[in-house]
Amino acid sequence: MSSILLAFLLTLIAGLSTGIGSAIAFFAKKTNTKFLSISLGFSAGVMIYVSMIEIFSEARNLLTAELGTKTGYLLTVISFFLGMLIIALIDKLIPSAENPHEVYKVEEIEDNCIRKNAKLLRTGLFIAFAITIHNFPEGIAAFISSLQHPKLAIPVIIAISIHNIPEGIAVSFPIYYATGSRRKAFLFSLLSGLSEPLGALVGYLVLMPFINDVVFGIVFAAVAGIMVFISLDELLPSAEEYGEHHLCIYGLVSGMIIMSISILLFM
Repeated sequence: MSSILLAFLLTLIAGLSTGIGSAIAFFAKKTNTKFLSISLGFSAGVMIYVSMIEIFSEARNLLTAELGTKTGYLLTVISFFLGMLIIALIDKLIPSAENPHEVYKVEEIEDNCIRKNAKLLRTGLFIAFAITIHNFPEGIAAFISSLQHPKLAIPVIIAISIHNIPEGIAVSFPIYYATGSRRKAFLFSLLSGLSEPLGALVGYLVLMPFINDVVFGIVFAAVAGIMVFISLDELLPSAEEYGEHHLCIYGLVSGMIIMSISILLFM
């Protein structure tokens, strides 16, 4: 029970990080692009490393032990790419203008808001709705990772939290300029992030009654696919856009190194 509560708490922290993005949007006049580029690259490095080295391997071990080497590995690979497909379909169903993967600088959003004031509230609400849908499978991913591998939980949650911060900026600015209320903008930004712990709760209620090593292995492999897709589709392109190419790569490699060291320390 204590591990379940810890997993929920960490997933809640990741979801609430959209509120940090909202606060940055209100008080920052200019985006620190170099820092953001390194941070997003770092987040991608953590998520790719832990997904490919730890989570995928754990899923394969669980499934091969239960189903045999060939069948277990095949199901691991299918589940991994199924996770990618799920998150890709979610992105495909969301119009690009409201897609949470379309990340902007603070000053860019401010300029767009001033020019297009008539459509702001609708845009802000659509973005909030899109992020709510997008964060749902992320919540399941964060929860399962925290539950199965408590030693990996904190770096993974930090990585997911970093990538949630720009989403908070994207939600809060249009709503703020449409309503003139920082409180409403912050509230919608925060609520969109709460779909992450909601995803964890639904995942727990749906999966736990049927949980066994095979189910855990399938979900774990899908979680790895989701996290790798988010890193490749969102984090790395955003890091490249915000800063220099090498800053993104330095952040990526740093994330992998720190992740590997943290695993060694807790072995």
